[in-house]
Amino acid sequence: GYGFIEQPDGGDDVFVHYSSIDMDGYKTLVEGMAVDYEFTQGDRGLHATRVVRTA
Repeated sequence: GYGFIEQPDGGDDVFVHYSSIDMDGYKTLVEGMAVDYEFTQGDRGLHATRVVRTA
């Protein structure tokens, strides 16, 4: 699936596809989960890459 990550500084939301989530097992994010990520600018906006859950 896919969704969006809300940036803590209030910037534009970042699109995230499940293939960019770096975790073992079922790759899923839930609302309010803290994550670290990198992003790139695509034709349609920001895209998250290397998404990892933070402790």
